[in-house]
Amino acid sequence: MDPTAADEPHPDVQDVLAEIEEFGVLPLNQYGAEGAREVYSELQPDVDGPGVSEVEDRTVPGYDGGPEVPVRIYRPEGEGPFPTVVFYHGGGFVIGDLESHDITCRYLANETGSVVVAVDYRLAPEHPFPAAVEDCYAATVWAAGAEDLDGDGNLAVMGDSAGGNLAAAVSLMARDLDGPDIDRQVLVYPATSRSDDWPSMTKFGEGYFLQAEDMDWFHDSYVPNEVHEANPYANPLEAADLSGLPPATVITAGFDPLRDQGAAYAEALAEAGVGVEYRNYEEMIHGFFTMLEGMAELDDAHAALGGVAEDLDDSFE
Repeated sequence: MDPTAADEPHPDVQDVLAEIEEFGVLPLNQYGAEGAREVYSELQPDVDGPGVSEVEDRTVPGYDGGPEVPVRIYRPEGEGPFPTVVFYHGGGFVIGDLESHDITCRYLANETGSVVVAVDYRLAPEHPFPAAVEDCYAATVWAAGAEDLDGDGNLAVMGDSAGGNLAAAVSLMARDLDGPDIDRQVLVYPATSRSDDWPSMTKFGEGYFLQAEDMDWFHDSYVPNEVHEANPYANPLEAADLSGLPPATVITAGFDPLRDQGAAYAEALAEAGVGVEYRNYEEMIHGFFTMLEGMAELDDAHAALGGVAEDLDDSFE
């Protein structure tokens, strides 16, 4: 995989970047965890998103007797049973929640005709690694066997940014622990490596929404103990063996600091014999996939979502 960036971001993306700069809120780490969560919430579009058949908030059993995990379930229109997509939100493991990705999950349910189970996993620094991945795995195990979801036996995991990391980690855990059968992992500009030694990190680490210093803060909050750096459930590129994993869709953005490590993970999966659909959106920035409505609506966000729907349809029986 050899991803590139366009000569400059799409004009609509440039407008988004200008708005963010006008807000003057970056870098987020200047506010601390609680303050950053409030600022990130204020940046979300003030729109309701598309309607779905039903939205339900509930809790499900935690990992190995741990605390219960809050989830939000989106049911599409129509007669079931439906495939199930378990979704993990982005936000650097520190920010983001069910509300920040509510619109995305609504579109995902409608576009894919799937029940979407969004996971409200515990956040760092209050709950460092492995809390988030344990919550996500527990919710996935529950979703795979939950009779009241009206599932048809097809299961996918998906996330953006930190959520992409978690989707990759859950796929690894499911293989290693003989867990649920996952038909596809969808990794949207995933964080897969702790290393800063990526050309895209150097070139786009400032001025393109996701800031290099925020990425360092996010990671140090999530993985404060260096003993975990080589753990593939924290950094999937550290995995010694990627064979036997579910087919993957990997999406990156041309002007994203995480672009190169996402591409590297797609290549590593392919070299291990895993089927991979890789798409790089050359004019886009980190976060574009969720820009589906409001002033920051992007055509490429809808195109990327459509591609995900096609890949899931191909994977589901």
